[in-house]
Amino acid sequence: MSNAKVVLITGASSGIGQATAQTLMKKGYKVYGTSRKSSNDGLIKSDSGTGFIKMIQLDVCSEESVKKAVDYVLKNEQTIDILINNAGNGIAGSVEDTSPEEALKQFEPNFFGVLRMCRAVLPKMREQGHGLIINISSVAGLISVPYQSMYSASKYALEAMTETLRLEVKKFGIKVAMVEPGDTKTGFTSQRQYVKQAADSIYHDNFMKSIKTMEKDEQNGPPPTLVVNAIMKIINSKNPPVRIVAGFSYKALVFLKRILPTRFVQFVVGKIYT
Repeated sequence: MSNAKVVLITGASSGIGQATAQTLMKKGYKVYGTSRKSSNDGLIKSDSGTGFIKMIQLDVCSEESVKKAVDYVLKNEQTIDILINNAGNGIAGSVEDTSPEEALKQFEPNFFGVLRMCRAVLPKMREQGHGLIINISSVAGLISVPYQSMYSASKYALEAMTETLRLEVKKFGIKVAMVEPGDTKTGFTSQRQYVKQAADSIYHDNFMKSIKTMEKDEQNGPPPTLVVNAIMKIINSKNPPVRIVAGFSYKALVFLKRILPTRFVQFVVGKIYT
């Protein structure tokens, strides 16, 4: 593609981020993928020769690291057309067992990391008069799940910030949207952390039952391509929606949540996960 657009994707070393980077590269985009462990070495080019993936080091929990990575991309490309905030993690445990420090550890990448990235790229996007920010949220940001309270809370917060940001930057020609995946078959399952008190908790039995149900759903869930398709729909849209729920079954679930009484939704979720 001529005048290939520049895309910066956080958390691009595996899962949804990696699949998105590969798809964009094949379509001719200049993709800068980030990982906490990347060494800024190596370049993967598409068969067409136009698109590429360049992996760079970035820790979204570090202001200095974010600035360094964004400056690196701007030095090489003079623009960032699209930012995809995908980096994040999951910490599981009951509310009572979760310390404030563990809650903050959950919010750091999932919420504050996104805030850092947006603040870093927005000045350039305003200057150039265009840009697109896509935040990867979760259905858990709309429907709370037992023993995933801090993960859900971080995604609820991300939902609110994304909606607000969209309104604030519209006049600058910057578009903002989010994708809400459900259970997806990625490495996220094996990387989930437990709060320290989970092992000796009074909630332990129900906690483990809930986690096993969730892990089974994730391992049997759709591939990342379902989320990639939603991301591409936003990128190709002149006026992207505020949010896209990835997958028909999750679209139906979110729709039912909106029309059914909260008490009934909580009853169903409780039956599944407690």
